[in-house]
Amino acid sequence: MASLLLSRRDLDFLLYEWLDVEELTKRPYFAEHSRETFDGALDLAEEVATEHFATHNKRADANEPTFDGDRVAMIPEVKRALDVFAETGLMGAALPASVGGGQLPGVVARACFAWFQAANVGTAAYPFLTLGAANLLLAHGSPELVDRYVRPMVDGRFHGTMCLSEPQAGSSLADIVTRAEPRDDGTYRVSGNKMWISAGDHELGENIVHLVLAKIPGGPAGVKGISLFVVPKFLPDGARNDVRLAGLNHKMGYRGTTNTMLNFGEAGEGAVGYLVGEPHHGLTYMFHLMNEARVGVGGGATALGYTGYLKAVDYARGRPQGRPVGSKDPAAPQVPIIEHADVRRMLLAQKSYVEGAMALNLYCARLLDDEHTAAEAADRERAHLLLDVLTPIAKSWPSQWCLEANNLAIQVHGGYGYTREYDVEQHYRDNRLNPIHEGTHGIQGLDLLGRKVVMQGGAGLALLGSVIGETVARGTAAGGEPASFASALDAAFSRVVAVTAALWSGGDPATALANASVYLEAVGHTVVAWLWLEQALAAGERPGAFYAGKRQAARYFFRYELPRTGPQFDLLSSSDRTTLETDPAWF
Repeated sequence: MASLLLSRRDLDFLLYEWLDVEELTKRPYFAEHSRETFDGALDLAEEVATEHFATHNKRADANEPTFDGDRVAMIPEVKRALDVFAETGLMGAALPASVGGGQLPGVVARACFAWFQAANVGTAAYPFLTLGAANLLLAHGSPELVDRYVRPMVDGRFHGTMCLSEPQAGSSLADIVTRAEPRDDGTYRVSGNKMWISAGDHELGENIVHLVLAKIPGGPAGVKGISLFVVPKFLPDGARNDVRLAGLNHKMGYRGTTNTMLNFGEAGEGAVGYLVGEPHHGLTYMFHLMNEARVGVGGGATALGYTGYLKAVDYARGRPQGRPVGSKDPAAPQVPIIEHADVRRMLLAQKSYVEGAMALNLYCARLLDDEHTAAEAADRERAHLLLDVLTPIAKSWPSQWCLEANNLAIQVHGGYGYTREYDVEQHYRDNRLNPIHEGTHGIQGLDLLGRKVVMQGGAGLALLGSVIGETVARGTAAGGEPASFASALDAAFSRVVAVTAALWSGGDPATALANASVYLEAVGHTVVAWLWLEQALAAGERPGAFYAGKRQAARYFFRYELPRTGPQFDLLSSSDRTTLETDPAWF
């Protein structure tokens, strides 16, 4: 029986028939791998996710972690699942062999981890955050910090967090007030409060490695004065550091993940912290983790949308209700609801969202592999620039449209979709967090329009246009339907370029950025249309239901979804100031 978590057939298509990940084994860094090891990792991920993560998803949702003022308690299945995850080696699957990792291509590891996010996103959040912390320390930490903290992370003994937000600052990191006072022994004493810290306290391992943003007294004002510190729950000698759980936050989703307010230095002179890299470069370092996390959040949103879609298809095939339009015989047998055109419309929309988002996730992961391992420096720089432009889209587009897929999955289930008997209501609640995780849509829109498309004189946008142009040329050459898709895509991206220029031509940043979220949505839809043309070209005219489904989903996206961008581009071109000119007193 096919899995209702993800489609392995779709993953194989994306990895092998489209992205040609086997080509990566020709690079020295991945030379020990092959199609067999890739398949083995994917098989193992599906097995562990199905048997150890999915089995307690609903129980973890119904039984949130609790805090008695001293310790956090949670259902035992969470730790058992994470112990199995660590034992398989999947924790360090993509990390370097030098620290005990498997040195698997990131694109394959991304596909593997999607199984766990689809199965149980709450439990999967613990290794997700740990791997992000490990990658940051590998990139910017000293050899001592790597040896002391990364290796135990790879083993699954230590866990990691990212501590950015504060109660009074939220996403405005320039306003953080957590302090780090230097000591003569080279350590620091960290004092302050951090809010919304996922996985901030638990007893799932031997230690928790907090990566904390703080300001060293006397440093520059604002974000330029932020430094980054490792602040472990337990010090190297085993003593408890002055990091205390103030309380748990209770969210509508991800209920199996502890979400915390942490107090640093509550008991005295401060928690012991170790500086990462150079002083006052903390936000730059943290963006290494944040950008990885943003793509990962998009991956989690995709996985939740994907499993909801598969469960909606399964339900629609087995639920008899109603009769075909035009049937006048009340004694005729009812038909499965998948026979109704509007249900197929909802399923087709979900398919176009989740399979388009999965293509975006894996494409970005493939870019990361190119950035790190491509033979030529120019290719590495090109991959870095393109990934920079796509990151806000890779985070926000799946968070918006795969949530809509979950919304439609509930609708397909009808009244049952609102009940806890079926999984789809939980998938919606879990996924509703992702439009806020790692920066809201508004923040991602400002990043895309305010930085990414204008940086280096617009080099990133030009590169994206070049890559899309190559696909348009192949679609045009293919003729027939792909050529019509190519024409529509070319027109849409031309509008992206024209609108971007128009927005910035007035020299008024406030007006240009007032509708940055609309810009993000329109450009995101254009990018996913490009990836659907890529998939249509990879499918070609090959026979069989799978390829026919790909072609039909591409048709749907180009006929129903890409046209949404027209009115958005019109609004953006007008430099509309409705939001800017709205007086707060009018609300």
